Amino acid sequence: MLLSVLLQATASAGLAELGAALGAGLAVIGAGIGIGKIGQSAMDGIARQPEAGGDIRMSMIIAAALVEGAALFAIVVCGFIL
Repeated sequence: MLLSVLLQATASAGLAELGAALGAGLAVIGAGIGIGKIGQSAMDGIARQPEAGGDIRMSMIIAAALVEGAALFAIVVCGFIL
């Protein structure tokens, strides 16, 4: 199923466009996984040490923003290829 969709996309568009679309998708998936791991670790840390919740939350927000910025940069680069 997936192979036939990829072959149809390749036939109608060049390989650069297909690679850009796959790269943008992988960037979004990677960012989602990364932010999920950051949130999981932050919640574990707050559960273990509730008095450090504010510091952990601030670090989590900064790390999530950095991951999201890298994903946005990857999507913009893939958009330029398209």
